[in-house]
Amino acid sequence: MNQYQLPSQEKKPEYVRTNFDGIAKAYDKFNDWNSFFLHRIWKDWVVKEAQKSVPFAKSALDLCCGTGDITLRLSKEPNLEQIVGLDFSEKMLDFAIHKIPQDPRVNLLVGDAMDLSQFSTASFDIVTMGFGLRNVSDLKKCLMEIKRVLKKGGVFVNLDVGRVRPKFLKFFADFYFFKMVPLFGYLLYGRENEMFDYLPHSSKTYPDQESLAKILEELGFQEVRFQNFVFGNAVAHVAKN
Repeated sequence: MNQYQLPSQEKKPEYVRTNFDGIAKAYDKFNDWNSFFLHRIWKDWVVKEAQKSVPFAKSALDLCCGTGDITLRLSKEPNLEQIVGLDFSEKMLDFAIHKIPQDPRVNLLVGDAMDLSQFSTASFDIVTMGFGLRNVSDLKKCLMEIKRVLKKGGVFVNLDVGRVRPKFLKFFADFYFFKMVPLFGYLLYGRENEMFDYLPHSSKTYPDQESLAKILEELGFQEVRFQNFVFGNAVAHVAKN
């Protein structure tokens, strides 16, 4: 079998959108299996940390919201008056619509995380992103759009893959991530979709914890910090505007 090759930066947006459409029906189960249900705890942390960072927040934008896990958690925060979930996979959003109870505060939109022109500058107190930043073709452009739509004093909380700390666990983590994680996906869905190979391999070109923190600081974010989960298998970055 040929070794998996990541798509080029030019082809990445359409590749990711099409393939996420293809795995939408299996995505929630896949996340549960490959994280041993821990992703639910990490997403709880994201929303709690966002609320703690901006206790009087009224508006929140959940980018790359997928099937709506974080959007749903935001909708349970009574102080929020406006919640937007945005994703460019319509089929993912179809599952989000059925997951999130009808709520006039919640609006699910098809859109591109790198082009938030439908939102005015300083529109949101909170911006969240769960396992989406490594899928954009221009990371800095996406972060600058996030910074633009955040209000002064607002917070960006990003959850994604990290680099395992300490180093002696890296071999085992890589074996699991690159061998077992795709296996879970193909057991759930079959081999007609490459996305379960893409997901671990996309981490190779994604910045590690320290590098992403530095990028956020260079772009003008303040009070940047990160929280490792499971020795750095996943990591959440918190950055104020």
